Amino acid sequence: MSDKDEIRELLARYCFALDADGFEEMAALFTPDGVWQTAFGTGTGRAGIAAQARSIATGPRPRRVHLTTNIVIDLDGDTATARSNWALVQNTPDGPAIGSGGSYSDRLTKLDGRWLFKHRTIDRYIAAEQS
Repeated sequence: MSDKDEIRELLARYCFALDADGFEEMAALFTPDGVWQTAFGTGTGRAGIAAQARSIATGPRPRRVHLTTNIVIDLDGDTATARSNWALVQNTPDGPAIGSGGSYSDRLTKLDGRWLFKHRTIDRYIAAEQS
C-alpha cells in the first residue's frame, strides 16, 4: 500500500472509531505526544485526547457518521500534511440531516512503519448552532 493510501486509511479509521465512541481507539491513531485541537477544546497525548473526546460526547446521541472528502496529502519523507473536508450526518426526528461540517488540517508522521496523527486541527464552520 502506498503512503497516501495508508494515510487515507488512517483518516477513515479515525471516523469509524469516533462514530462508535471508541475514544481510546481513536486516540491510539495519534503519536504519544499528539494534539487533537477542536472547537470544544484541545487534547494532548493519547490519554488527553481520549478524555477530551469523551468530554464532548456527553449524554445520549443520535446515530451518526463522519464523512471525509476532498483529501489532499503532501508527503515529505516520514512526515506529511493532509487537508480534507468533513460532514457529520446524523439521525433526527425529521430524518437524516447534516449536523455539522468543516475541515481537517493534519500533520502526520510515520512512526515504526505506521502513519499517525501528530496534530489534527478541526475547523467546524458548518453547524446548526455556531459555537
